[in-house]
Amino acid sequence: MCLFCKIVEKEIPANIELENEDCLAFHDINPKAPIHILVIPKKHIDSFNDIDPETMAKLTPFMQDVAKQLGIDQTGYRVITNVGSDGGQEVKHLHFHILGGAKLQWGHFTDADPREYL
Repeated sequence: MCLFCKIVEKEIPANIELENEDCLAFHDINPKAPIHILVIPKKHIDSFNDIDPETMAKLTPFMQDVAKQLGIDQTGYRVITNVGSDGGQEVKHLHFHILGGAKLQWGHFTDADPREYL
């Protein structure tokens, strides 16, 4: 059972922000912004490559509700999902990062030189 499935099953504690029958939102333990929430489907899906339209249709309004609950729906926020090891996915359970609470920068790209990949 993966780390996020254990959180869903309440085997590992998490600071839960919002939950419904299909989705769970909790605070990231290593935040990259003043607000950094992880949103996951409760059923295990490895990555965005594997998601079905029905699950995505449930996750979308749930993420919007999370943004509203956190008060960032009007000021702005970022939704990110990493896919695979080259994309930075560390936990093999589909998750979306909701980042907000400040004017967000692209600082995590400042050390990358795109010429290295041409």
